[in-house]
Amino acid sequence: NLVFGSGSFIVRHLPLLSNAKNRSNPKFIVPTLSPLQEERLRNLQQRLGVPFDGSRVDHQDALKLLWRLAYPNRELPPLKSELWKDMGWQGPDPSTDFRGGGFISLENLIFFAKKYPESFQRLLHKQDGNRADWEYPFAVAGINISFMLTQMLDLQSGKPSSLAGIRFLKLLGEDEMAFDDLYCVAFQMMDAQWLVKRASYMEFNDVLKSTRTQLERELSLEDVSSVKDLPAYNLLRR
Repeated sequence: NLVFGSGSFIVRHLPLLSNAKNRSNPKFIVPTLSPLQEERLRNLQQRLGVPFDGSRVDHQDALKLLWRLAYPNRELPPLKSELWKDMGWQGPDPSTDFRGGGFISLENLIFFAKKYPESFQRLLHKQDGNRADWEYPFAVAGINISFMLTQMLDLQSGKPSSLAGIRFLKLLGEDEMAFDDLYCVAFQMMDAQWLVKRASYMEFNDVLKSTRTQLERELSLEDVSSVKDLPAYNLLRR
């Protein structure tokens, strides 16, 4: 299957959006965090540290919930089934696709499906624009977006010290779910870039890099104090 063969390509090559770029980024003075910001950052970093575990019942339940949100009129398949490929997993067992994304990447997809169901469905079913014959697989792309955001926001260090990460701390002070909301913006932004570039799956890495650049640019705008202030937020539909 050409589409899901592309998933293998994405997972092998997207980690090239790597720590090397973060190390080369200029560092900035981290502002003093309020107790609320510190608590929310700590909670987010705890979420980032949870790997996906296919043997955990709560993780299995979350995967089932994602299916029900994605396909409310279809029967829930077993946890290992060729039907999972319809959502853009590489093979019949989605648990093998998480790798560096962790459980938070599944939480991000569920949040997207719940809060912005129209945008979620349009991206899942590739309803907008003229598409390439070889499309990006939806679920695997979502995992890579979570991974990209974690790197971009410098969340694996004690306190973010990149410009994007520092600006994100401000958003986190306004909204505990700022990371999840930013994920939805990034996913929608990536798809828009995909269509503008008329990309196919071999170019996914380049599209994700340009998405990161655009997102960093929007986060640097002076009048952005919440995710809803980002220009690209207007792309999302509920």
